[in-house]
Amino acid sequence: MDKEVLINIARNVIGKESKAIAALTDRIGDSFVDAVEIILKCKGRVIVTGMGKSGLIGKKIAATFNSTGTPAFFLHPAEGLHGDIGLVIQNDVVVALSKSGDTEEVGALLRIFERLGVPIISITGNPSSSLAEKSDIVLDVSVKSEAGS
Repeated sequence: MDKEVLINIARNVIGKESKAIAALTDRIGDSFVDAVEIILKCKGRVIVTGMGKSGLIGKKIAATFNSTGTPAFFLHPAEGLHGDIGLVIQNDVVVALSKSGDTEEVGALLRIFERLGVPIISITGNPSSSLAEKSDIVLDVSVKSEAGS
């Protein structure tokens, strides 16, 4: 591939990504403040969950919480459904990530989180999804278009 073509592709992707991040600033509001307050008041741990790419991002979020003094761990939804849900206790807070908000495995976990009575904060690209409906707080991270194929 031509050097200039690659440079233009990279610039285009970075431009789209930066615009998408900048667009999030307009969505920082009461829901964000509520999420921060719930996490700060958490007497247990922050349980972060998500499938696929959302799960990879969730692992990084959990690691960042830990490194800044907030006890957290990543719970893979499939592992949670096969026994690891026992790690979650009533004083915990859940942060669930899903682009679509309708990931089957995350949805199954939500029913268990609801029974345990733990607050659920969702970070989703679909604020009208089933994940959003079952969440106490919804953080909308939707984007108009993906940066690249």
